[in-house]
Amino acid sequence: MGLWTSRRRGTNTWLVLMLVSWCVDINAETCRRPLVSSLSPSSFRSSSQLSSSHGPGFAKLNRREGAGGWSPLDSDKYQWLEVDLGGRTQITSVSTQGRYGSSDWQTAYQLMFSDTGHNWRQYRWEGRIGAFPGNSNADSVVQHNLQHPVIARFVRVAPLRWNSNGRIGLRLEAYGCPYNSDTVSFDGDSSLIFKLTQRPRQTSTNTIHLTFKTMRNSGFLLHAEGRNELGLTLELQDGRLLLLLRKGKSSRQHLVSLGSLLDDQHWHRIAVEQHSSHFNLTVDKNTKWVVIPPWFTHWDYDQMTVGADQNLDSQNSIRNFHGCVENLLYDGQNLIDLAKQRDQSVTAMGNVTFSCSEPVFVAVTFTGPRSFLRLPGDIGLHSAGVSLGLQFRTWDTEGLLLTFDLPKRDGTVWLHLRDAKVHLQIHKAGRPPVELKAGSCLNDGQWHSVDLRSRRHLTVTVDGTEVASASPTYPITPGGHLFYGGCPAEGNGRSCRNPSSAFQGCMRLLTVEDELVDLIKVQQRLMGDYSNLQIDMCGIMDRCSPSYCEHGGSCTQSWSTFDCKCSGTGYGGATCHSSIYERSCEAYKHRGNTSGYYYIDADGSGPIKPQLLFCNMTEDETWTVVQHNNTELTKIQPSTERSQHLTHFEYAADEEQLMATINQSEYCEQELAYHCRKSRLLNSPEGGPLSWWVGGPGTGQRQTYWGGALPGSQQCACSLQENCLDPKRHCNCDADRTVWSSDSGLLTHKESLPVRSLVLGDVRRPGSESSYQVGPLRCYGDKSIWNAAFFAKETSYLHFPTFHGELSADISLLFKTTSSSGVLLENLGIRDFIRLELSSPTEVVFSFDVGNGPLEVSVKAGVPLNDDRWHRIQAERNVREASLRLDELPAATQEAPADGHIHLQLNSQLFVGGTASRQKGFRGCIRSLQLNGVTLDLEERAKVTPGVQAGCPGHCGTYGGLCQNQGRCVEGIRSFSCDCSSSAFTGAFCDQDVSVAFEPETSLSYSFEENLPNESNGSSRSHLSPFLPNLNLRGENVSLSFRSAQSPALFLYVSSRRRQYLALLLNKQEQLEVRYRLESSREEEILRSRVRSLANGQLHSVSVSRLADSVTIQVDQHSKEHFNMTSGVEFSDIRSLTLGRVHNSQGLDPALAQLGSLGFAGCLSAILFNSISPLKAALLRPRAGSVVVRGPLIRSSCGPAAANPHAAENTHHQPDQSGSVGGGQPLVNALRSDSALIGGLMVVIFGIVAALAILIRLLYRRKGTCQNQELTKTEDSNRLQFTSQTISQFGPTESQKEYFI
Repeated sequence: MGLWTSRRRGTNTWLVLMLVSWCVDINAETCRRPLVSSLSPSSFRSSSQLSSSHGPGFAKLNRREGAGGWSPLDSDKYQWLEVDLGGRTQITSVSTQGRYGSSDWQTAYQLMFSDTGHNWRQYRWEGRIGAFPGNSNADSVVQHNLQHPVIARFVRVAPLRWNSNGRIGLRLEAYGCPYNSDTVSFDGDSSLIFKLTQRPRQTSTNTIHLTFKTMRNSGFLLHAEGRNELGLTLELQDGRLLLLLRKGKSSRQHLVSLGSLLDDQHWHRIAVEQHSSHFNLTVDKNTKWVVIPPWFTHWDYDQMTVGADQNLDSQNSIRNFHGCVENLLYDGQNLIDLAKQRDQSVTAMGNVTFSCSEPVFVAVTFTGPRSFLRLPGDIGLHSAGVSLGLQFRTWDTEGLLLTFDLPKRDGTVWLHLRDAKVHLQIHKAGRPPVELKAGSCLNDGQWHSVDLRSRRHLTVTVDGTEVASASPTYPITPGGHLFYGGCPAEGNGRSCRNPSSAFQGCMRLLTVEDELVDLIKVQQRLMGDYSNLQIDMCGIMDRCSPSYCEHGGSCTQSWSTFDCKCSGTGYGGATCHSSIYERSCEAYKHRGNTSGYYYIDADGSGPIKPQLLFCNMTEDETWTVVQHNNTELTKIQPSTERSQHLTHFEYAADEEQLMATINQSEYCEQELAYHCRKSRLLNSPEGGPLSWWVGGPGTGQRQTYWGGALPGSQQCACSLQENCLDPKRHCNCDADRTVWSSDSGLLTHKESLPVRSLVLGDVRRPGSESSYQVGPLRCYGDKSIWNAAFFAKETSYLHFPTFHGELSADISLLFKTTSSSGVLLENLGIRDFIRLELSSPTEVVFSFDVGNGPLEVSVKAGVPLNDDRWHRIQAERNVREASLRLDELPAATQEAPADGHIHLQLNSQLFVGGTASRQKGFRGCIRSLQLNGVTLDLEERAKVTPGVQAGCPGHCGTYGGLCQNQGRCVEGIRSFSCDCSSSAFTGAFCDQDVSVAFEPETSLSYSFEENLPNESNGSSRSHLSPFLPNLNLRGENVSLSFRSAQSPALFLYVSSRRRQYLALLLNKQEQLEVRYRLESSREEEILRSRVRSLANGQLHSVSVSRLADSVTIQVDQHSKEHFNMTSGVEFSDIRSLTLGRVHNSQGLDPALAQLGSLGFAGCLSAILFNSISPLKAALLRPRAGSVVVRGPLIRSSCGPAAANPHAAENTHHQPDQSGSVGGGQPLVNALRSDSALIGGLMVVIFGIVAALAILIRLLYRRKGTCQNQELTKTEDSNRLQFTSQTISQFGPTESQKEYFI
């Protein structure tokens, strides 16, 4: 008879089990019956009683018999009251009272449960807190509903604290309902085999449920096998549950492990749910989600084995399960009930019993540094030696296991842990010390055995295998008491000395001369002594299961705490919660960083991983650049085998990071270009699109418009501008000409970005040629970092939904104010709360309460915070600690209680800028408010809130100092920028010099006359304002840097229409000369610096300042030199400024004219004539009519910013929006063909091209010119997925670019 044909037989049992055993949230009305009030007095036990009328049988709730409740003989923390419920029962709540009409009650207590009256298990709130709040008087009832129902037979209450003016007094009631179950016991050689027959599927989810208990840390629990030798195994290994999938007898794949310390002889619940693509594995209260591998394609099994793995031979039977299994359900069917009924589909192997026989091992827990156990030294000891044994489990690497003195106190024996190994040390007067060690990694939380024997030899054995031995010449036997775990704090220190730390952990099976020590007698004070112990229970906790370490941080622990190792994760803090990287390129600029590669974490502490991206920080915008695997102009090879060309693009960022970058940016763009010759693009003669691209979130959507056009238009940019080659067509390429043309432009609709694939449809006609280019994704404008609100009054606030940060909560914001105090943020719960406030002009306070009482962390600044400047606050609270950081000050931290409440439970609205309580609200600006990585939109909420204004200007007061080298901070609506127009430098902060390598034939001439004001509208270029309305100067400021080995050399010459001039040169003595001729009728005046050896190939800076007839010259850091001129004071009608070779020497002194004709060989940088920077005009605005360049002008890095690794600013090609139309083939930089995209060939080609480029550059350099420097990245570019494509996209650095004008 098949298993499923027996379904009726188990229906009733199955219904009971499903309603009682597996329902976690049981209706309170059906499982809240009193359990204690009807019990007989024999069901009660206690540690002691004050008198017969104070006995445990009187401890029933609201009863007044006897003395009105139970009171022990002594009121201390070792007393307990125990109730036998008569059978395993589901317990949902507990109520307590004090002793009637007395001053006796407990104010805090522990609650413990057991199935046997031994091996107690302490109930812990939130898995950590062992103390229940008790009573405040003798008669009121305090009830606690258990977060999770407990199934047990015995209940024990152990008072922790009591009324200081009375004694311990207790009356008790427990509530719940009966619990029924089917149980089977396995002895390691037994098993149950179930033959499973196929049945129609009822649901898309299949399940296995069971509960088990064991004292063995390893063993096969369950194995299910089906067709094609595919199987699923649940196995215990080192106290953890493993879920494995098998294919055949030898191939095993470990999917996931869960749980810890499952060998504690307590019941543990397992649930395996199989969905179409994943498993849900649950152990007790913890669940993991795991993907099913593709080869595991079915779930219907033919056979299930419980208690053993039938694939193992008899020699591996030690790996079988030894323990009890309860309520085994497979898709709702009660399998144990079938086995009990001896169903034909079930085979029992070995000794299988349908009850749970539990061995009794009394454990003892050493809870802290004051714990110890003392046994008398005369119990069964042999005079000629000693035999001592114990088992222990701990997380600590050090701790005393056992110590005793030798006879006559002539020496001491210590057995202790050190470096997670067992060490035996013996010190005896007049004899060399003996030291043995055995074992390793003994702090893994597993049970380990230690045996110490001394007969003819001294041996220490760990786990029965590792043995260390010695042969001392004197007997090793105790001469007094045996001390376990530690030493008493009081008494004679000579009786017990501990050179190690105290042991914290559990011990059991203590033996003396191979006789088991009765620890129950010790608990009853009938033998030995102890302090700070928990007897008959092992209170070990695994603080790393589940792990509170986030983002892949690894968890390590000791007995009392845990630590998270965050290295390599990109996150920091006590639990690896907060990202160590900024959220955007804009945020990096905010901190003063310049262009380069940076790790971007778009959601801060959220789940998106950091990504290495390029930040291009220009004067105008801060661009985030996301590369893909093919940004080059790529030629399509003609093919008669395929009608379309398909290309996919893989980006150097994960999907989540990619979409987060797009969504939080104000603007994004991506260049899309198609170069064609007799190759149509979008529109076929029939009207349908020949080509398209796919873009947008996820897999993307098909798009039929081209760069520069509108979405859905099936047009190119030329159609909008009405300049297509064929007016009847909407794209240049659709004209189908035999000459080269192109369609290109920018895709700027964020909803359609990024471009994920490209399909080109006209690639196989004879004579057809084409190439395409898809640029990197480029975005600017972080919407979150400048999102701000201004709170005009202390009573104004914004409110948002409740903040959910139960285990980890981080808050980040910037504020500025002129007020002395105010609450920045607050969220309340019933008792819990979280608050961030400016408590004084110099102090910020972060406070919260998770149930352990209010906790505060504060940071005091050395300067006032109400200075109307932006200040940054970062606050974090997790299960380990709370931290608060203000600006760049060191973070302040506050440890959380080791075993306190950990869940922050809030239920009201979140208030920003104000408070629901009576604290003073905030008046000022709050910006970039982020909670657990989520940005709150302050501006949108402020638009509809009275008393609050959206936005908050005034950034230059804080960030203006970032603008360098005479750059001017300019306020923006949502940001700031540095205006470098009056500086010789460029870049986001005017910190990047503009340097040029001059050849002798190079000449750069800047004409002032080209920039005269337009008389029609009175406008002019702002950077020429110092020369308006005429070009007559009574003073000028000239600064530059140079490097050269040429002497003499003229490097700057300013001419005038009135035959006046200014010249800067090096003379033959390698000194700087400044030559003025301000009166055409007089000779030039030569001002010569005393500084020599300036033509030494080193970088030198020069500053010349004239006011009327007074001139000041400074070279490098030398002292300023002052000169007075004797000629005129006005430099009139200046015409041009020339760098390098002077072609027009009219009016020059003949010697100076000859020198000017030789040109200049070397580097010039940071040249500024008043507010004119001729190098910037030539390199950055080459089309300006004011600049004339003859000869090669080579961008270099010889200036002072060369040491800055971020100084070389990358410039990007700005495509023609309308698409260029030309008759020639497109110029392709490292033109790629599709065949070159495959595998290593692409890498080889790129390497060859790069090597040739370097070789050409080396050959081109001439003697005397400065050496160009490579751009240094801020991060290791090798970690970027598409390194070669990324570098090639940006092309040569600015220090390598050549300009021929």
